[in-house]
Amino acid sequence: MRLKGSCLSVFVAGALIAAPSMAAEIIHDAEHYILAAQHGEKWATEDKALDAKLAALEKKFGTKPNIIHIMWDDTAVGEIGIPAIQKVRGFETPNMNEMAEKGANFMRMYTEPSCTPTRAALQTGRYAVRSGMHTVSFPVEYSGIDEDEVLIPEVLGEAGYATAFFGKWHLGDTEPSYAHNQGYDEAFFTPYNQVPSMWVREAESANIITGLFPEMYGKDPYDIDDSWQPRGSVWTLEGTKGGETKEWGPPPTVTNYWDIETEAMRRTLEFVKRNAEAKKPFFIAYQPIATSFFPDPRKPVKLTANKNVLPEALVKIDAFVGDLKAQLVELGIAENTLLIVMADNGPFTHHGPRGMVETLYRGGKGDFTEGGVRVPCLMEWPGTIPAGELVGDIVHVTDLFTTFARLAGATDAIPRDRVIDGVDQTSLLVNGDTFSRRDYVMIYQGPNLGGAVKGRFKRHWFGALAGLSGAEFVDLYSDPRERHPEMIEQFHVKSMFNRQRQRHEFWIQKYPNREDATRGAALTGISNVRPETEAIYTAPIDLDDLPFDPREVLEHDLPWIPSDSY
Repeated sequence: MRLKGSCLSVFVAGALIAAPSMAAEIIHDAEHYILAAQHGEKWATEDKALDAKLAALEKKFGTKPNIIHIMWDDTAVGEIGIPAIQKVRGFETPNMNEMAEKGANFMRMYTEPSCTPTRAALQTGRYAVRSGMHTVSFPVEYSGIDEDEVLIPEVLGEAGYATAFFGKWHLGDTEPSYAHNQGYDEAFFTPYNQVPSMWVREAESANIITGLFPEMYGKDPYDIDDSWQPRGSVWTLEGTKGGETKEWGPPPTVTNYWDIETEAMRRTLEFVKRNAEAKKPFFIAYQPIATSFFPDPRKPVKLTANKNVLPEALVKIDAFVGDLKAQLVELGIAENTLLIVMADNGPFTHHGPRGMVETLYRGGKGDFTEGGVRVPCLMEWPGTIPAGELVGDIVHVTDLFTTFARLAGATDAIPRDRVIDGVDQTSLLVNGDTFSRRDYVMIYQGPNLGGAVKGRFKRHWFGALAGLSGAEFVDLYSDPRERHPEMIEQFHVKSMFNRQRQRHEFWIQKYPNREDATRGAALTGISNVRPETEAIYTAPIDLDDLPFDPREVLEHDLPWIPSDSY
């Protein structure tokens, strides 16, 4: 439909365009309305056909479609789905490569630059800066995603979906931020990233870490603060919606870290089988921990010629994808299941594990360059997604939130009091290449806007030089690695990007971002808590002896620094 009404005016190339009243509509970023004003009537026509197709599928299968989303760490575009690249990298992922042949390979899937921000963006449909989850969470974090944020399981649950999260959560260690307290019916999750995999005595003995177990080496007479470093960690928690929280597994050791992945895979397959037999639509977010900073001593033999951390993880995930796809066929639900596999951000090229490479684009984890925020993404939905589709359209990880809601018939459950950056990409899934409803991305590093994309053009907001105009403009068709930003050749886009940023920041004034992740005590509410865990939030001193309240200290904001992106 054509957009009518006016609650504000936004500048577009020196002209004014009217944006609609937001009373009952999803509030998107301002840039979306520029596209909707031009293409709204076409989209409405497409939506009628899509509604008819989805209704026919539901009638055929008796339920709304199942959705399985698998997302792991730090992988460059082309590392899966493109066998030619794998040939020169020394590994193969045949099951995921088959997904590209039988489904779609999305070549411009954008994420946030690092783990926590991308996972928050996926779950909320919002740029991570809006929820305050713009910085990577490290143990012990004492913060987490706010309970007022509305996550995917809360939306899909309104439509009768069974929901589960298995794997790397990485959205905080406060009790309200636990996955089963954020809407998931079932959750088996790691509050943190993979860093705690080396917080074990074996790693101290091997000098991989220093200082967490001082009793293992000679006494340091100058170490006088016993409270400074954590003396323990929790690897995995589990719980059900409204139920108690338990720590899973025995106390952490090198070997049982790898059991987390095995258990997450087992639970994923069991959840699929149980709900398929009950003919209940389901949503699973399985996010593999995939890697560890300490190899599994039980399995020293490598699976790939490459033998480095990422390829070894990818072939294990690929084997599981093969098992999962076979199960979907066996249960007769493959044609009613959307399966997505993707990475959360680009490769860990800055001070990361050996063997992480840029492949097609420059940069990696933590960067606003394409190598940091473009990731591999494959989708398969037999009979619905066209086979062999190679998609060049821009897609953003937040789009999955809105698209999943549309597929589930749960759009009404999306909140209307905040900006939802995700746009409905159902037409792109069903109709294929060139049917995206976005041509723009705003790229943040922490709370700061680092870059912006509009179609083939990109502006580096970081690193711009003083003067009439600096060389901060990139034509991604001519310079996909962003090695030679231009000035004279792209003077015409300078004011266009200025207007884009004005619209974006004006909308933030109207719908402010959360200042930061919500802070509080870490790892509380665990029914089978260990003494080591209690020590994390139990002070070894009488707090009355301090002239300040540590809880108030938690509310003190630290300046953001670039290393917080890793």
